[in-house]
Amino acid sequence: MDTNVGNLYTVKKLKVNNFTIPINNKHSYPMKNLLLICLLLSQLLVLTACNDDEKDELYEDNMQEQPQPEIPSEDADKEEDNEPMGNNIIRLKIGSHNLSATLADNSSATALKQLLANGDITIAMEDYGNMEKVGPLGTSLPRNDERITTEPGDLILYQGNSFVIYYAPNTWSFTRLGKINNITAGELISILGRGNVSVTLSLD
Repeated sequence: MDTNVGNLYTVKKLKVNNFTIPINNKHSYPMKNLLLICLLLSQLLVLTACNDDEKDELYEDNMQEQPQPEIPSEDADKEEDNEPMGNNIIRLKIGSHNLSATLADNSSATALKQLLANGDITIAMEDYGNMEKVGPLGTSLPRNDERITTEPGDLILYQGNSFVIYYAPNTWSFTRLGKINNITAGELISILGRGNVSVTLSLD
């Protein structure tokens, strides 16, 4: 037997997905082997496709498991802006009448509220100029003076230590403390009366 028979054939190699398959360029493989090679190649392609599908499914699962950051909506921001910043209502007792007032948004009104947290304050008030009732607070509050034209029901801090209830208009440099709720000029004049009056302030 010729020992050089092995040299009569040149073998080429086909590499598919890290698998190396020898292919004889002299067509020494019978048809059965050729069909086997085709079947093997098709199986390799199927396995590759399955691996890709599994990777995609695994990636999708990981993405679903990761918590997504919550993005605040504009409606939520609006709701937060509309929320009241605490109770800014105080009470005024004038004779047998109980009135409510809404405090202004400044340091003077905040200081008044803190003062009332220690207890009610009763102020002896006098009429001045047929437009206001004024009386001493007994202490000084921070001033936030600005030029104001008053309206009936305005609560004013004058010179840092006087509490004023206006029932008629006046223009001057004052600090606004708040405003009596839901009252007309005529109703307020009737409640305050003529001359001196005692007013008790308290928290709502």
